[in-house]
This record gives sequence, structure tokens and C-alpha cells, in this order.
Amino acid sequence: MRNSDRRAPVLLLLALAAAGGACQSRSGPSAAAPAADQAAAPAAVSPDIWATVDGREIRREAIETAYRRTAQPGQQVSGEEALAAKLNLLDQAITEDIILAKARELNIQLPDSELDTAYNEGRKSVPDDAFNRELASRSITAADMRESVRRDLLAQKVLEREVASKITVSDQDVVEFFNANKAQFNLPEDAYRLAQIVVTGQKDPQIANRTGDDAATAEAAQAKVQMLMERLKGGAPFQELAMDFSEDPESAPRGGDVGVVPLSALNQAPKALRDAVLKMQPGSVSVVGMPGGFTIVAVAEKQAKGQRDLGMPGVRDAIAGNLRARREQLLRTAYLDAARNRATIVNHLARRIVDGQGMLPPPSLGVSGPK
Repeated sequence: MRNSDRRAPVLLLLALAAAGGACQSRSGPSAAAPAADQAAAPAAVSPDIWATVDGREIRREAIETAYRRTAQPGQQVSGEEALAAKLNLLDQAITEDIILAKARELNIQLPDSELDTAYNEGRKSVPDDAFNRELASRSITAADMRESVRRDLLAQKVLEREVASKITVSDQDVVEFFNANKAQFNLPEDAYRLAQIVVTGQKDPQIANRTGDDAATAEAAQAKVQMLMERLKGGAPFQELAMDFSEDPESAPRGGDVGVVPLSALNQAPKALRDAVLKMQPGSVSVVGMPGGFTIVAVAEKQAKGQRDLGMPGVRDAIAGNLRARREQLLRTAYLDAARNRATIVNHLARRIVDGQGMLPPPSLGVSGPK
């Protein structure tokens, strides 16, 4: 079990705003036609343009705003650290811009009713006063939040159509995996198949869930756990919630699946987590307070020691789910890399940093330190 201990104050949904605000783009100006008797000089690029993607601009203001939303207020950060963080945000903005362009190409629509449901669901467990304080402290509005949710849902729809819908796992795949890995199914001791959703109250530099959600304060973490438990009680699939909201970069892409945990390994886990699992019945879910946050743990099954086979409950489904998650993660990575390769991307900020030999460019080049 892994529970990250790194975060910075960002309210539930604010991580979406960071990605959404960073990706607002516009078409760049066209270059003037060169004179017939001389070669065209390279068009001057405004220092406020930090990247272009197929001619669409990603501007300094968007990335600076995203940085202010995700940086911890009052934290002392060097200029180099701040600029590295902005480069990372710019890279994310480039990828999102490409995905949203694909949504337009595929004519993928998002009904207002679906957007309303997602927006209201995401903030319903956050007290209004706390939500408004965070909005004000980071200079964003409810409209900004709604737009970020819209962009995120559109990106999800693209990836569902282009990636998830194309993943298949046949019965033969399951059989072949089992036959090649029989030793994994011969348990020398009793074990538990577990899944988890990790929620911490601090900023994580590596969020691997599908929504980019990061509860970055203790208050936001408590509200997020309450929201997740309500959705689980309402019948929402644990795997889907883990992929959308878990803050553990290792298990989130797998739907929270931790795998089979032997009893000896479970005994090495924190006492609160160990005791909770040992008392739980298969199919049950429990919230466990951990240092720095919470773990929502699910016990899929208890497994007695000995050799297991495909006819035993849960074995076949567990293999199929694991194969699907692995293939989806691989195809998603390859799809995004291929999409970036097809696009014409110019990262002006990166070029300016290289030209400065790793030094911070002067303010005239449109780079600023932490606020």
C-alpha cells in the first residue's frame, strides 16, 4: 500500500482548472508575404506566445495562471524550479490542445446536462464558503471551473473512443496468461486481493488519474473522501472511481488494483490499514486514515494458500481486468505520442531557455518567477 505524502493546496476540481486554463488557445497571425526579390525573414514571435500547436497559440498568461493555481502559496521556490514547473504545465497544455482538436475533428459533443452533472458532482461535498475562498485566492471563477470540466470531459470522450473502445481481451488471452504464470497463482500462504483509492492532502507532482484531480489540502481531502464514499454507496464502480480520482500514480491507471497481498506482507503495513483489511469481508470497502491522508481500501477476495485455477471465483475476471488495464495504459501512451508526432509543435519557451544556456531568460522574454 502506498500513500503519497506530497501535495500543495488545491481545492477539489482545481487541478482540472489548471489543465483547462493552461490549454486555452487561439490561432496565430499569418505571416506577411515576402517580397519577390528577397527571402522572407522569420516572423517575430511575441514573448507572450510560449508555444504553438498547428498554428494555435498557447500563451504565457495561461501557463502562469495554471502555475499560480497549483503552486503552494508562500512556498519559497527558486526561479529554476518555478520555470521547470511551467515547462511541465506547458507540455501538458500542448497534449490537451491536440486532444481537443481531435474532438472537434471527430465532432464529439458534450451535452450541457452531462456537463452540469459532472460539475455539480465534483463540488457537491465541498462547502460553498471553502470553495469560494479557494476560487478567490487563486483568481479564478466558477465559470473557469466549469470550462475546465468541459475540456476534461471532452478529452475523456476522445480517449474512450480512440483507445478504450479498441481494447479487447479474449478468453484465449486469459488462458495463455494463466498457463504462463501458474506460479503466481500458487499461494504459499493466505492472501488478500486488494484495491485502493488514495487521497492525500498535499500536492502531488505526478497525478496519473484520468481527471487530473488532486485534493491538495486536508479540507479538500476529507471532502473528496466523503464524495467518493457517497458515490460508492450509490453503486459507482470502484475501478472507475479509482481511475478517475485516486492520487496513487501506480495503482490509479489499473483501477486501484494492488494485486494479491500475502498475509506476511499485510502484516508489515501500517496498523490501521492491516487491522481494517483483516476485519473486512470480501466485497466490502473501508476508509482508513493514514499519515498525510486517507486510503479507501476494497477487499475483492480472500484467498486460501494453495494452487488456484481458472475455475475458482474471481481468477478469470482478475486476469482479464489486469490485461485490459495494461493494454489500455500502453495504447493510451502510444496514441498520445503518435498524436504529438503528427502535430506541428513549436515550444518557444523551451527554445528561449536553451538559448539562455539554462539560465532564466530576462523578463522581456516573457518568463517570470513564482508569485
